[in-house]
Amino acid sequence: MAEKYIVVCGAGGFIGGHLVSDLLRQNRGPVRAVDVKPMGEWFQRFNGAENICLDLGRREDCVEAVRGAGEVYNLAADMGGMGFIENNKALCMLSVLINTHLLLASRNAGVERYFYASSACVYNAEKQRDANVTPLREADAYPAMPEDGYGWEKLFSERMCRHFREDFGFATRIARFHNVYGPFGTWEGGREKAPAAICRKVIHSVFTNNRRIEIWGDGNQTRSFMYVDDCLEGIARITASDIVEPLNLGSSELVSINQLVDIVEEIAGIRLERHYDLSAPKGVAGRNSDNTLIQQHLGWEPSTRLRDGLERTYAWIYDRYRAKYGTRTASGLKSAG
Repeated sequence: MAEKYIVVCGAGGFIGGHLVSDLLRQNRGPVRAVDVKPMGEWFQRFNGAENICLDLGRREDCVEAVRGAGEVYNLAADMGGMGFIENNKALCMLSVLINTHLLLASRNAGVERYFYASSACVYNAEKQRDANVTPLREADAYPAMPEDGYGWEKLFSERMCRHFREDFGFATRIARFHNVYGPFGTWEGGREKAPAAICRKVIHSVFTNNRRIEIWGDGNQTRSFMYVDDCLEGIARITASDIVEPLNLGSSELVSINQLVDIVEEIAGIRLERHYDLSAPKGVAGRNSDNTLIQQHLGWEPSTRLRDGLERTYAWIYDRYRAKYGTRTASGLKSAG
């Protein structure tokens, strides 16, 4: 009998590409990589996987994607950083079609385990109004008041996974990602998240000798940021576990955006004049991951120090910037986060 496929949906994206790479390295079985983007736009593509372009918002494409699958990892979504999320709520909500059709197709195909990538954006906004935030526990998603658009889609899709498990006995696992960053991700164009955006802005200053940086908000908003290697380890542990309720998957190292800029400036060896755009999208005042449950259940939590992960991310973006723009003035760069 042929081995069952491990299917990664959203494989052309940042985390999906890293996940495909990790699964191939483990040599656990045949890997099918699926994304809606043309393959030339995938962040990473591997000859060792079966690479397919499909629109997972369509049920018939989901049926094709999970044909012969034993495990399905759903990381597919139309999303980006805060600038994208706040200005594209309808597009974010439409991702609910992906999870709905994938769940139906996976259950009908006899998939043995289904992983859903949720987000810390599901958490009640009332608990995130202070930069000195109390770390968010899994129970803080209710009563529901998530990020409008993207957060509602993620919370609804979590419930879909729960009810497929309860009503049909379908094995689903859920992780709530907290701000994943690292190499091989979006670093310009409007969908990038804060670590990549700050790295790019600092690199732009290095190349253009323009010692000025624009920061969205007042810089006091706080976040935790998880390096992608920790994310992959958490996905593997949660998927293999017997934990059926959503678990936080994030670092508990809380920093302000100003502190994030401090670290990147230190890596680059420069100091910049800061200008704050108070009208720009900036998200909640504070968000951090309470890792009590993941420690209790799995005896593990993300541990990569932010400085260490940012050094690797900065170096990767620096090389991309230099290859694309060289030493010429990159005044046309779009700004985000």
